[in-house]
Amino acid sequence: MNKLFFILIFLSLFTTKLFAQTGIIKGRVSNSINNENLPFASIHILETELGANSDDNGNYEIKDLKPGTYNIECTLLGFQKKVEYEIVVENNKPAIVDFKLETNSKKLKEVKITAANKFYRMDESPLSVRNIGSNEIQRNPGSNRDISKVIQNLPGVASTVSYRNDLLVRGGGPSENRFYLDGIEIPNINHFATQGSTGGPVGLLNVDFIRDANFYSGAFPANRGNSMSSVLDLTNKNGRTDHWGGTLTSGYTASGLSLEGPLGKNASALLSFRQSYLQVLFKQIGLPFLPTFNDYQFKISFKPNKKNEFMLMGLGAIDKFKYNFDALNTKDSVRKESAIYILGNLATLEQNNNTVGTSWKHYRSNGFSLIVLSSNCLVNNSKKYKNNQLDIDSLAIFKYKSIEADIKLRAENTIRINDYKINFGLGVENTTYTNSTFNKISLPSGITDINFSSRLNFMKYSVFSQVTKNYFNEKLTASLGLRSDFADYSNSLSNPLNQLSPRLSASYTVAKNAHINFNTGIYYQLPSYTILGYRNSLGDLVNKNNNVKYIRSNHVVLGADYFTKFNAKFSAEGFLKYYQHYPFSIAQQVSLANLGGDFGIIGNEAISSINKGRAYGFELSYQQKLYKGIYGIFTYTYVRSEFENQNNKFVSASWDYRNIINATIGKKLKRNWEIGTKIRYQGGQPYTPYDLERSLQKNVWDITKQGLLNYNLLNTQRTQDVWGIDIRVDKKYLFKKWALIIYADVQNVTNAQSRQQDYLSVKTDANGNPILDANKPGYYLPKYIMNSNGVRTPNIGVIIEL
Repeated sequence: MNKLFFILIFLSLFTTKLFAQTGIIKGRVSNSINNENLPFASIHILETELGANSDDNGNYEIKDLKPGTYNIECTLLGFQKKVEYEIVVENNKPAIVDFKLETNSKKLKEVKITAANKFYRMDESPLSVRNIGSNEIQRNPGSNRDISKVIQNLPGVASTVSYRNDLLVRGGGPSENRFYLDGIEIPNINHFATQGSTGGPVGLLNVDFIRDANFYSGAFPANRGNSMSSVLDLTNKNGRTDHWGGTLTSGYTASGLSLEGPLGKNASALLSFRQSYLQVLFKQIGLPFLPTFNDYQFKISFKPNKKNEFMLMGLGAIDKFKYNFDALNTKDSVRKESAIYILGNLATLEQNNNTVGTSWKHYRSNGFSLIVLSSNCLVNNSKKYKNNQLDIDSLAIFKYKSIEADIKLRAENTIRINDYKINFGLGVENTTYTNSTFNKISLPSGITDINFSSRLNFMKYSVFSQVTKNYFNEKLTASLGLRSDFADYSNSLSNPLNQLSPRLSASYTVAKNAHINFNTGIYYQLPSYTILGYRNSLGDLVNKNNNVKYIRSNHVVLGADYFTKFNAKFSAEGFLKYYQHYPFSIAQQVSLANLGGDFGIIGNEAISSINKGRAYGFELSYQQKLYKGIYGIFTYTYVRSEFENQNNKFVSASWDYRNIINATIGKKLKRNWEIGTKIRYQGGQPYTPYDLERSLQKNVWDITKQGLLNYNLLNTQRTQDVWGIDIRVDKKYLFKKWALIIYADVQNVTNAQSRQQDYLSVKTDANGNPILDANKPGYYLPKYIMNSNGVRTPNIGVIIEL
C-alpha cells in the first residue's frame, strides 16, 4: 500500500494537464409538496457573482466553473430559501443539485427576501437535529469514511472506548437508536452487530452514495418510531443520468468498487461492493481475533414522470472472525497475557444480514403519498469452546444460532391545507424469530446449563399523525404529533392505548436569526427479539409470562440557536429523559440499560419490565459550515445517566460519561489540498468491580475463564478519562476524464493511552496451568492483566473517480 501511495504521488506530480479545467452545476427546482416545476428561481453560488435562473421546466445550469467546493443558495418568492453546502465540482462529471423548496405560509404580497439562516431547520423538529453533508462525512478526520464515527463528534453523543461504533446519545444505551436509508428502516448500519443492540466495530454503508444525513438526538417526528435516544435518517443520491462512471477506493482496512449510471431515459442505478482488509490491521496491531467482512449496496431510481417516483434499494453484509493465536508470540508480556485472556473467553462470530426495500412516491396538487415495502434478515452464529482450540461438542460452553426476519409496510400522506402541513399514516410488520441456545453460565447459585430452542412469529402495528403550523407572522412554529405502536405478542403489548406517544415541538423567533426552541414527548420502544423469544426448557415464553412491556422514555428539551451571516451556528440545549419499564435481568440483577457496548448477544434471558432510569444534561455547540475555505465544529456536552440498581436506588449507568468535548477544524488549501484535525475528550466510564469469591472458584473459572461482575457494587468505580487527536490530509488531482484523490487519515496521532478496567485472570505455572490457592481450597490465585486502550492507527487511501 505504501509503495502504491508514493508511485501515485510521483505520477500525479509529473502529469502535465494540457486542457482547461471547468465544471458544471446543474439540477432542477421543484415544489417539495407536489413536485411541480418552479421557474424563475434564483440560484446563486455564495461568495461569488456566479449564478443562474431556473427555466420553465425548473431546470438550471451554471457552466465554466473552476473545480472546487461551493455553497449554493436557491431563492424564490413565496418559498423558503434553501442552501446546499460543499458541492464538489469536478471537470470529469457534472455536479447534480436539485432543490425541493418548502412553501412560505405568508401571502405573497407580504413576503420579503431577508437574510434568513442558511442552516437546515425542520418545523416538525426545530431542535436536536443535525444535518450532515456528503463531503463532511468523507473528509472527517479519524472517521475513515465511517458515518457512525462522524456522528460521534456531534453534541450529546458519546462512544465506547474499544474498536466499536456504538452510539450513546444523551445518556442512552446503544440499543436505543434507529436507522433509516431512503425512508427504509435498517436494523443496524454496522458489521459484526451486537444482537439486541445496534453497535459494531465498522460501518457497512458506502459513504460515496450518501447525499446527506439528518441525525435526531430528540424531537423525533411521528413517522419515525421505536426509538428512545436517536434517529439517523440517511438519503442516498441518485445515479448519474449522462453516462456510466465509477469510483475505486482502496484504504488500509478495505477496498471497494462503486458504479453509477443511467438505465434508460428515466432511470438510474448505484452499485457497490467492498471487501475488507480489517484482519490485516488487527493482525498488525497484534489483536487476538481477525475480523473479515464483505458488503454490497445498490439503489435503482425510476421517475416515469414528475408525479411518480419509484425506488429499489438493498444492502447486505457477510461477517466472520477467527482467532489469531499468533498474538501469543509477542515478546510484550502484558500484550501476551491480554491475548491469552481474550482467546480464553471470546466466542467466534459469523453473521449474514441484508435489507431490501422499495418505495413509491406519488405527488398530488396539495401533497404526496409514500408507500414503503421492505424486508430485512439477520443470521447470527456464535460458538465458544473450552480453551477455544478444539471444536468438540463435549467441550462446548456456548453455541448459539438465531435468525431475525421482518417484512415491513408503511404508508403515509403529506398534505398542505391552507397554512397547515399534515402528515399521517400507518405501518404493519410481520416478524419471525428463531433461536437455538446452549450456554453454560455461572449464577450465584452455581453453574447452570441454558438449553432451549425457540420460534416466534407475531405482528406489529403503528399509526401516526403530525400537524404543523406557523403563527404570528411566522414568528412561532408549532408541531403536534401523535403515535401509537402495538403488537399481538401478548395482551399487554396489543393495546394501542398503552403506547400512546404524543409529542409537541415549538420554535419562536426572538430576533433576526435567533430562536428559542422546545420539545416534549413520550417515546416507546419494543424490547429486543432476544427478550421476546427467550424460552425455558419447557418451551414457555418466559418474558411473555413475565408481562414484558414496551420501554417508555419521556423527553423534555429546551434550547436556543443563533445563525450568523458567515455560515455559522451557535446552539445550546438542555435535556431531561426519564425511563420506565426498562428490562431488568432477573438472574444477574442488573438493568439491561447498562449492556450492549460489546460483542455478543443482549437480552437472551429472563427479564422483568420494572427498571427506571433518568438522563439529563446540556449541550453547547458552534458549527462553522464552509466559509472562505474554513469549516469546523466544537461541542461540549455535560450528561448524567442513572438507572436503578437491584435495591431500587439510582446509580451511575455505564454511559455516565459526564463531560464530552469534540473539536474538528479543517481548511481547504490551494491546488486541491485539504487538511483537518479532530480533538476528542471523554470522561471516564463507570464500571462494576469483579466478584472475586465467585470468579475464582475452580469449577466456575474452568468454565467462564473470565471475571464475573459484582452487581451489588454496580458501576461504583470509574476508568481514566479518554482523549485523542486525529489528523487527515487530502490531495485531489483532476484530469480530463477522471480524478485521483490520495488521503492519509491517522487516528490517535499522539498514541494516547487510556487505562480501562483490568482483566481478572488467574496465576499459572510454567506449563500454563492455573495455580490453586493453598490457603483457600477450591479457589485459584488471582492475577490482574492491564487493559489499556489507545493505538496510533494510520490509514493511507487512494480513490479514483471515473
